[in-house]
Amino acid sequence: MDNESQRLAAQTMAFVLAGGRGSRLFELTDRRAKPAMYFGGKTRIIDFALSNAVNSGIRRIGVATQYKAHSLIRHLQRGWSFFRAERNESLDILPASQRLDEENWYRGTADAVWQNKDIIEGYSPKFIVVLAGDHIYKQDYSRMIQHHVESGADVTVGCIEVPRMEASGFGVMKVDTNDNILEFVEKPADPPPMPGHPDLALASMGIYVFETKFLLELLEQDAANPESTQDFGGDLIPSIVKNGKAVAHPFSRSCVRSGLEKKPYWRDVGTVDAFWRANIDLTDFVPELDIYDNEWPIWTYSELTPPAKFIHNEEGRRGLAVSSMVSGGCIISGSSLDRCLLFTGVNTHSFSQLEGVVAMPYVEINRKARLKDVVIDRGVIIPAGLVVGEDPELDAKRFRRTENGITLITQPMIDALND
Repeated sequence: MDNESQRLAAQTMAFVLAGGRGSRLFELTDRRAKPAMYFGGKTRIIDFALSNAVNSGIRRIGVATQYKAHSLIRHLQRGWSFFRAERNESLDILPASQRLDEENWYRGTADAVWQNKDIIEGYSPKFIVVLAGDHIYKQDYSRMIQHHVESGADVTVGCIEVPRMEASGFGVMKVDTNDNILEFVEKPADPPPMPGHPDLALASMGIYVFETKFLLELLEQDAANPESTQDFGGDLIPSIVKNGKAVAHPFSRSCVRSGLEKKPYWRDVGTVDAFWRANIDLTDFVPELDIYDNEWPIWTYSELTPPAKFIHNEEGRRGLAVSSMVSGGCIISGSSLDRCLLFTGVNTHSFSQLEGVVAMPYVEINRKARLKDVVIDRGVIIPAGLVVGEDPELDAKRFRRTENGITLITQPMIDALND
């Protein structure tokens, strides 16, 4: 990070949109917002956007919460309370309750920022980075802010380069050779290619850089427009593309990679399959995402736990783990783990066999259970002898099984087995 980008980051506020439900995660988001979902053994999804901001030198952060926000707010209070006002640092939690009329939800992403105009103006940042709080990636936002300033753009939109025919699920940018956005198309059937790369398209990451003064004027106009849905992707960005200067910032220019990461890593873990895959991928010999990179730490709330413990050493009853990640407070008692990721405080009992298991905190797996390719919600007690992953029809009757063969297990599903 050079001096100029550091200086710009110090003048910036990050506004994190963390209100999303993530309905395609089904029961996993019944009690928590998607940004509060566990990821990678000890972190939560929102920790990536927040850590990127802190590591980029941004010390003013606002987090707008909405859907089932309790666990998210509790996590922010416990893990992100190290900001010091006397050092011009702050993290504000901004629940959707600022309105005085009967409608107190944020109407859209732009409305979430507009409702907190007074708080933003109180800090008087020169720039604002608007972020989605529900993606997994490492990015130096200061480089993107610098690109914004150098290009003279009204808005700079963070984009990932994706295979062109996979881009139809995103908002896609048609750009010229100078990164100017000529057209912003939402979920196109035939995505426009990148100049010089006919097989790739630029898809929006939901990251935007604005000068604060310009953004607040724009939001005021948008709030007064009865036709608007008050959404960045739906209303504001297309309007700037048409009437102003919008510039695309390819993620590859500011993504943070250690020596082990071969290509830029960005994931939306918005389905059970994607969530399972991204967690299990961390157990690879050389994973695509390096969470061991001390140069770019992922900050989080760390519970005080004893180290993981492996016990018993008899044939068929040996505490062992291969190609797995096991968090603090876990006790692997006479069980075998193969390509598993266990969060804090998971207990597995004798003769159980786990393969491709993502177990959230404080799961208990009783004796002789055999589990393959499953995601287990927090605090679930797996009964002795339960077998999952061997009979697809039976699994689909008792639990939620995806088309790709991943089974989601929650406590109500376990309780229903006895009814």
